[in-house]
Amino acid sequence: MADIVRQSPVRFDAVPAEIEMRASWKVVRRYEAEGQGPHLVDLSHLPRWYLQDSDPSRFRPCGVDIPELPGTCALQNGVLVNRLNPTQASIWQLASESVPMPVDRAFTDVTEAAGFLALVGACVFSIAEKLTALDFLDPGKTVPFLLQGPICRVSCQSVVMDRSPDGAGCLLFAFPRGYGRDMVDSVLTAGAEFGLFPAGENAFRQWLEKVGR
Repeated sequence: MADIVRQSPVRFDAVPAEIEMRASWKVVRRYEAEGQGPHLVDLSHLPRWYLQDSDPSRFRPCGVDIPELPGTCALQNGVLVNRLNPTQASIWQLASESVPMPVDRAFTDVTEAAGFLALVGACVFSIAEKLTALDFLDPGKTVPFLLQGPICRVSCQSVVMDRSPDGAGCLLFAFPRGYGRDMVDSVLTAGAEFGLFPAGENAFRQWLEKVGR
């Protein structure tokens, strides 16, 4: 029986320079030409779970307390927990090493059901404002924070991980798998004037190290 190979819904028109097989995913660590940034990074291989329960706060996925208020997030040891509403939360494992999903019917693995992208570097939010009316620069919100709404007219969960007054930072967003090709085309087109290039996972890891996440 052939080994299972999981497929990302995202495809970049770029030549991989460094590839790693991880949990049956072909992970591109670096492309031959990535420019100086900003970068669009495919993170669809990173494990993501969905939690639904009448009292989500009774769980501590990966040892992280679930935030109380919708739209708030908790980040600890490479695990990001996003409170969606009173009964639901999403858990995104951002570290290279993942842990198994809890054995509880409240959890659902949605890794392969959605695309997952990161916009990293300069002009991130200038690019984002061409794609959505969501206010990622709301001064009343403290990073990381979650917004739910359309990007490129596609329903997304978006988390602002980092931002600076000049528009640099990191934005993560997950969206239904079937929109992968169109989402990538739209984001790269919007970012062309800012020098946006596809990049491998290393670009995201370097940002995590830089900001100490």
